[in-house]
This record gives sequence, C-alpha cells and structure tokens, in this order.
Amino acid sequence: MDIAVKIKDVSKTYFLYDKPSDRLKEVFSPFRKSHHREFHALNPLSVDIPKGGCFGVIGVNGSGKSTLLKMVTGVLTPTTGQIEIQGRVSALLELGAGFNLEYTGLENVYLNGTVMGYSKAEMDAKLPEILAFADIGDFIHQPVKTYSSGMFARLAFAVAINVDPDVLIVDEALSVGDIYFQSKCFKKFDEFKAKGKTIIFVTHDMGCVLRYCDEVMVLHKGDKVAQGNPHDMVDIYKKILANQFDASAPKKEEKKAATVQPGETMKSHLALNPKPIEYGEKQIEIVDFGIFDHKGQITNTVLKDEPFTFKVALRFNEDIQDVISTLTIKTPKGDVLMGTNTFLEGISLNDAKEGDTIVVSYTQKCQLQPGEYLISTSATKYIGDEVHVYHRLYDVVGLDVIGTKATVGYVDPDSQITTEVLKG
Repeated sequence: MDIAVKIKDVSKTYFLYDKPSDRLKEVFSPFRKSHHREFHALNPLSVDIPKGGCFGVIGVNGSGKSTLLKMVTGVLTPTTGQIEIQGRVSALLELGAGFNLEYTGLENVYLNGTVMGYSKAEMDAKLPEILAFADIGDFIHQPVKTYSSGMFARLAFAVAINVDPDVLIVDEALSVGDIYFQSKCFKKFDEFKAKGKTIIFVTHDMGCVLRYCDEVMVLHKGDKVAQGNPHDMVDIYKKILANQFDASAPKKEEKKAATVQPGETMKSHLALNPKPIEYGEKQIEIVDFGIFDHKGQITNTVLKDEPFTFKVALRFNEDIQDVISTLTIKTPKGDVLMGTNTFLEGISLNDAKEGDTIVVSYTQKCQLQPGEYLISTSATKYIGDEVHVYHRLYDVVGLDVIGTKATVGYVDPDSQITTEVLKG
C-alpha cells in the first residue's frame, strides 16, 4: 500500500501561563523553576494515510483534529514525532487562513500560488479555471475583507483544488458554502480520488463521512481512539456524543454501555437544550425521555431511512383519564415538520393510575433530510373543545439526522422512480 502521509508518534503540548510575567520568571529562573502548566492538545499518535482515497478525521470539539492538521500542513511544529508527506500539500483550514485581508481576491490567488511554489506564469495558466470555479464575479478585484463567508470558501477552495496538490486537506471549510457549491466541491473530490490523489477531510457532518470517506479515524480528548470503516467510526462518534464511549472497555461491555442501565435516566445520555420552554401544573409530569437509533442505542444522532424511537415517561401524580401524549419535530426556525399523538394514533393511556409511570414509545422511519431538528413533547387532555396542558416541554432536545442522500425540502418523499423508453 502506497502511503501519502505517514504520522509517527506525533504529539502537541502547550505551556500555559497564568500571567505574562510567569513566562519571564521561568526563562530567567536560576533554578529552572516551572511557572507553567501543560496542556496536551494531542497525545502521541501514529497513522498511515494511504494514497488515492478520502481519509476522514472526526471527533467532538477539542479532540485535537485541527491541531493535527495544522501540524501536517506545517502551520504548527509537533512537540514529538515525525510527519512524512509524499508530494505537494494544499490545505483549507480555518476560513480565510492564508489570505491577506487587505489584498484583493486576485492578489490572494497569486499569493497562495507563490506559497505553493508556483511561478507567476504557472499561476497565469491556472487562473481561468480558478476564477470559473470560484464564480464570484467582479468581487475578485475587491479586498477579501469585504467578502461573505461563502465567497471566502468559494475562492479558497478554488485555489486549493486547482493548484494540483497531491494531498488536499479540508477542515470544515465547506460548511459555509451553499448546497450547490458544496455539490461542486464534492464532485471535485471524486475527480481528485480518480487521479490517485489523497484527501484528508475533517467535518462534523456524518452524512459526508459516510458518503465520501474510505477510512476514518476518531479522536477524543487528544487521543486516537479508533480507526476503521466509516459506519463503525460514526457509531463510536455517536457514543462519544452521548457520553457512552469508554476506550478502555472491551467491545462487549462498550456495546452494553450504549443502552440505558437500571437506575439511569434516558435524558442523562443526551445533549439537551439547557433552556427549554416548559409549563404546566404537572398533574401528569414528563419525568424522562430519550431518542433511540435503529440499533437501540440512545443518541441524539439517527440515520436517515432507518427507524428510530422517541420514548417519553409520564408520571401520573393524579388519577386522570384520557391523557394524550404528544411528539412534535421542528426546524431550528420553529417550522413544524411532523407530529403525532396518542389520540390521533388511537392509543389509550387509561391503564395508568395515580402513582404509575407509563412510557410511550414513538417509532417511525426517519425520512427527514440530513440536518439538525428540535423535539417537543407534552402531556395534555381535551376538556370540551379546549386542550388542557398538564406538562409541555418545547424544543427540549435536538435531533441530528445524518445520511448519504439529500433530496429537496425537509422531508424525503422516498419516491420510487422508474423510466421507460418509447421507441420512435
């Protein structure tokens, strides 16, 4: 196997000082007294990234992803270890990294080309393709400090992809572009891979990981915790998000830890809205809730086109009949996408009496587009023509949908498309 990037025992440690004078005290201390504390942004790790594929690096914020990529590109120097790269590297790190804000877009194109080692004549030859890909019109002659984040991304990606690198590094930079620009970028990814070149891709979009990555590495708290096929690595990432991953646990125990254990609440395993809208006198009280994916693991993240379950536990503090449990899923802007309740589905909760807790499970196939959504739930009852609310939680927990296919709108129509050729 040909290796594009070889990373061996690489780590990064920072010295942190409480105040600037502590740095001077340490430098001039005759007894080498330490006035700092160490922060290990990345613990020693080794990985071989093969040529001709898309290698994903995933992890929650603060896991060490960007630190690693900055060392691969030479922006940072490793504290320990070695990095060997075969060929020329082009990188899209933070938005606008490598751009001079006072220069025009055109001047920045030539600046980046110079950094990559190209002559002006070589950049002149590449310029038409760069400008066509960026598609920002006359703004190419304006200072980049006047650009929107989307224009930044367009120009930065156009330069990075068209300077013919052997290794392309992309760190979240595509998330600011619109869907059409992102589609154009991912087509370039396919062309890139077809030429035997290498992509190192950092993203929080697990749908992109599943669709484009050939192999994935998971980082957590500065450690490499796993490496393998995208589906298995996304599962581990979901466990980390739900605080269910134990790197020291055997695989059998780790799988067990992905479900709710006796004495635990479901919601304690989820990322919750810290300030949901809540009201009601709680004669019927929502005491717990949880989201379960198609494998029965509790998580905020579910796969498109797979079933998932929302469970809500209602405690009856009074003996009340004809109680209705509800589920609503909305966009972050508040648009209701789908919702149902036990009344509409013909489900009775009348078996529960005062002192009982009943768990209502809503299971459905996820046909929402990849993206982020909000779940609301309530316990209500019709009294005459009015809805009486016993307990309602608006936007109490987020639902993150990932998938490899996106259609138009919020919900996939799941169309079964056929074609028929009529001969003339």
